[in-house]
Amino acid sequence: MTTPPVTGPFLVGDRVRGTTYVPPDSRKREAPERFEGVVVQVGSGYPKVDAEGDFLWVRLADCTERQSLVADTEPSP
Repeated sequence: MTTPPVTGPFLVGDRVRGTTYVPPDSRKREAPERFEGVVVQVGSGYPKVDAEGDFLWVRLADCTERQSLVADTEPSP
């Protein structure tokens, strides 16, 4: 079974900036950080986890990726 495409304010290829998402159970070891990069995935990739497209994956200039909430992300000028 495939999940329907997620729609939202960002598309793959959009340049964005924002703050990384850190799950609550990881906040003792990791802090959110600012980033700027290109959207490579909209949604978590897991069926039924974020049906409203709350997550983005963004590739940075150093080719690493960060996860962010749509609400914590904005278009980059």
